[in-house]
Amino acid sequence: MDVVYFVVLVSSLIFVHELGHFLFAKAFGVKVITFSLGFGPKILRLRGRETEYCVSLLPLGGYVRMLEESKSDVVLPEEKRRTFESLPVYKRIVIVLAGPAMNLIFPVLLYFSVFVSDGPVLPPTVGVVLPNHPADGKLFPGDRIMSINGEEIGTFDELKRIIAKSPGKTLRFKVFRDNKHTDVEVVVEDTLERRQLDIVERIGTIGIQPSPPAPVVGVPNGESPAYRAGLRTFDMITHVGGVPVRRFTDLSEMFADNAGETLPITYLRPVFLPSALGGIADMAVLEAGVVALTPDATGTTLFERTGVELADLYPAIVPEDSVFYKADMRPGDKIVRLDEELVPAWSTFCERLLAEPDRPHRIDFQSARDGRARSGTIQLRREEITDEHGQSFEKYVLPIQHWLPVAPEVRVSHPAPIRYAFEKAVEETVDMTRFVLVGLVRLGQGRVSLKSLSGPITIFQVAGEEGRKGTDYFLWAMALISINLGLFNLLPIPVLDGGHFLFFLIEGALGRPLPLRAREVMHIVGMAILFGLMLLAFKNDVERRWDGMASVAKGAAE
Repeated sequence: MDVVYFVVLVSSLIFVHELGHFLFAKAFGVKVITFSLGFGPKILRLRGRETEYCVSLLPLGGYVRMLEESKSDVVLPEEKRRTFESLPVYKRIVIVLAGPAMNLIFPVLLYFSVFVSDGPVLPPTVGVVLPNHPADGKLFPGDRIMSINGEEIGTFDELKRIIAKSPGKTLRFKVFRDNKHTDVEVVVEDTLERRQLDIVERIGTIGIQPSPPAPVVGVPNGESPAYRAGLRTFDMITHVGGVPVRRFTDLSEMFADNAGETLPITYLRPVFLPSALGGIADMAVLEAGVVALTPDATGTTLFERTGVELADLYPAIVPEDSVFYKADMRPGDKIVRLDEELVPAWSTFCERLLAEPDRPHRIDFQSARDGRARSGTIQLRREEITDEHGQSFEKYVLPIQHWLPVAPEVRVSHPAPIRYAFEKAVEETVDMTRFVLVGLVRLGQGRVSLKSLSGPITIFQVAGEEGRKGTDYFLWAMALISINLGLFNLLPIPVLDGGHFLFFLIEGALGRPLPLRAREVMHIVGMAILFGLMLLAFKNDVERRWDGMASVAKGAAE
């Protein structure tokens, strides 16, 4: 089946590429003699009025053969104006560039077919507002964003995209809150985001997230009603008095009018299982339990009444080799201060650490073992990482993690699926084209290893893997390879479309074509470069998969 996926993928991209050359050649009146998918012996021929359409045995390529006197074609007097050479330089350039252009446009259609079939989507409802960000105090959890600057939106993804494209700008939100519409203005924060290949991009953020936190609780006080009842940090409450609980904010509403009445609390408690499944992995399972909780009727807040709070600032994973563990922090401890300043949220804690990663920080926390306040000094460790492109870079690592699952909002049908899919398809195509283009530049600069080059073996493997995952995955892979193919063909190497484009630019500047001998020599050089790149890509493919190929060969021999 992998062979079928490979043939479909490669043949589709070659067809699209050659179709670009063919359509524009026909549009400009050039006679097309042959339109071929593949090279080598022809296995299928169809004769048109003047063009032979054929499929050849080897699918790794294709060509459109146009009428050209320079190729010793027999040109009748009435067909002289239909040769490729008879066209003005700009039309020849259009025909040459049409192939790569089709490979860069085709992904829009592929991405569109993926996005238009997206199922129900998250509505533009605010789930979390991060402290010390532009939205803090202006937007609130539960706010439904109806429009931005007068433009109606129907999904959280649209909301996020508009904000990301507006760094430094003031956006006017129409918000549905407390059964009425309210206008809110927020100045978008201008942030720099570092991505792969050292791409740094300015994006806008206001500090909101789509889904509210689930009712996972922290229980810091051993004398609180919740602790005495048997609740512990990281318990996920599922029912209060038989009523289901979906979000942490639901707990405040459920205990708001309680005058000290004992309620049954159902919960799920994570139980850590080291070296589970025969030592394959560490994992945790959720065990159900029920307790009877009698809240303090004199309290006014959820914490005062019950002693539970959101488990946001409670690390769930503290590796033994980390600086946090050496500072005496353990899972379940509560982070209180960083550098003598109160920490309002986990996001704030991470932001402050990563803003100044090169210096020591004092951390204050409350121990889950005895409830005592403890403190220590930490400094993030910088690690060298090599990505799949062979590019090495250093990155600061925050080894501790908290556990705070979200309660996704009820998904809705997209109000404008066609517009949404088209806009997102164009955006994704532009982003991926820029990413591949930067990769080629980094390759030329020597900042990306030549070992990152891949050839037909990798394409064969990717086609099979993504094809088995499903149609969407396969189309996504096809789009990425199509962009690679389009940009690669634009390289100024003779025999590639980019090389022909270079010849025509020179011809346009000189007012005459380059001498035939010069073009022949440059084509030979181009073929040598292309052949060398193919050998290098093949070598990289074999080296990456040598162990697997050797195992398969050994198994076949036995």
